[in-house]
Amino acid sequence: MQIRKLLLAVRDFMGLGKQHQEHRRFRSALTLGAMLAVSVPLAIHAPAEAAHILVKEGMRGPVVQHVQELLIKGGYLDGAADGVAGPLTRAAIEECQQAHSLVVDGVCGEATYRVLSGGVPYDPVALGIPEDRGSQVSRGNGRSLYVSATAYSAFDPGNTNRTATGTLVRHGVIAVDPSVIPLGTHVFIPGYGEAVAEDVGGAIKGHRIDVAFDTHMEALMFGRQDLEIFIME
Repeated sequence: MQIRKLLLAVRDFMGLGKQHQEHRRFRSALTLGAMLAVSVPLAIHAPAEAAHILVKEGMRGPVVQHVQELLIKGGYLDGAADGVAGPLTRAAIEECQQAHSLVVDGVCGEATYRVLSGGVPYDPVALGIPEDRGSQVSRGNGRSLYVSATAYSAFDPGNTNRTATGTLVRHGVIAVDPSVIPLGTHVFIPGYGEAVAEDVGGAIKGHRIDVAFDTHMEALMFGRQDLEIFIME
């Protein structure tokens, strides 16, 4: 009789253990489901990467008008926002850049835009601005090129003060692979300005450029960057 009671007790104990394991599995599944239910909507509504912004003299369209409105609001531009970036818009951008210790190049890129917008990143979708830079930019045939850019100067160890074409190494010159960017090509580099392909280099192959500066320190500060440059043919 005692043995039978002992066996029944063991069976009941094992049954409770099995129920406890099933309960734990159910709770784990429930927890995972709850996490998925919360995380999936967050993933769907997560903000996208900040869009590219570029406004410079010669451009026109909604993005220019938007930047002009910000310039007017900031007190840098007088008149109406007509959506055409002329000399007055360039001067207003330069004034803003000067006031906030930015690179003064007359081009509204991400850094300048964040100053004008109070730190809000450019979001063309929220602003209702179609991203069609090809029709907005007046830069020859409108061709852009993605390159890996390094920097150099005439004062770097082993360098001379002359380019491969015989001109002085200076701000406004780039070294290129002529099979990609022919010598003599004028380009625009955001954050740097206009430049001419006047130099070549043994390590400058394919979609790579070397950007010239007037001092060794400026070249060091530029470092290495992946950029979208614009061909001004």
